[in-house]
Amino acid sequence: MIGKDDGETGPDDDFARRGMDGFGAFILGRNMFGPVRGEWPDDQWKGWWGDDPPYHAPTFILTHYPRPPIEMKGSTTFHFVTDGIESALRQAKDAAGGKDVSLGGGANVAQQYLAAGLLDELRLDVVPVLLGDGTRLFDDLAGPHVKLEQLRAVEAPGVTHLKYRVLH
Repeated sequence: MIGKDDGETGPDDDFARRGMDGFGAFILGRNMFGPVRGEWPDDQWKGWWGDDPPYHAPTFILTHYPRPPIEMKGSTTFHFVTDGIESALRQAKDAAGGKDVSLGGGANVAQQYLAAGLLDELRLDVVPVLLGDGTRLFDDLAGPHVKLEQLRAVEAPGVTHLKYRVLH
């Protein structure tokens, strides 16, 4: 875990650290922010990460329920976007100051951005675990066929890190 005393070093640790570097803003789905469903019951929940989330940049949460921004340690501010994926992307690009924007998912959010043609690259970390349930990343992609060009494949113990260019 980033910022924790335990864990392992090696290729996976390197990918995890680089996965957060160089981005000016992030976009996450509501489920990636936390387990709260429906209306926000209060302002107590501030994400899975504690007081210092790993983003250290403006982070835009897609939701149907408004909530005031939350300022956290490490320059992370969570902004809650209720008017769609295009608005979240526009706000994130404005906040990124010329740096790239990272889409953190989950699968439904990635599907929306893929279907809308709004992703340039796709990074997948594939772990061979059979969950039996969940959202399949490439299901329900309305519109034109999504084409991917592989840029990188790195094997590590228990995981394969893949990076693709999304061809429009």
